[in-house]
Amino acid sequence: MPKLKSHRGAAKRFKSTASGRFKRRRACGSHILTKKTTKRKRKLDTPTLIDHADHKAVQHMLPYGSK
Repeated sequence: MPKLKSHRGAAKRFKSTASGRFKRRRACGSHILTKKTTKRKRKLDTPTLIDHADHKAVQHMLPYGSK
């Protein structure tokens, strides 16, 4: 059976953790930053894990990205 291709858009947005979950960036952290507080901008800068409901879809797009 041939190798599966990764979804290139998903590969740029999600990274796999050692436990097989996926990290993502938070939304709203790239523009209109003047009205956002320093605390809010700092929180937006930290990565978070994707929701459990989206795990199957991301795993399908990135067949070699997780265990």
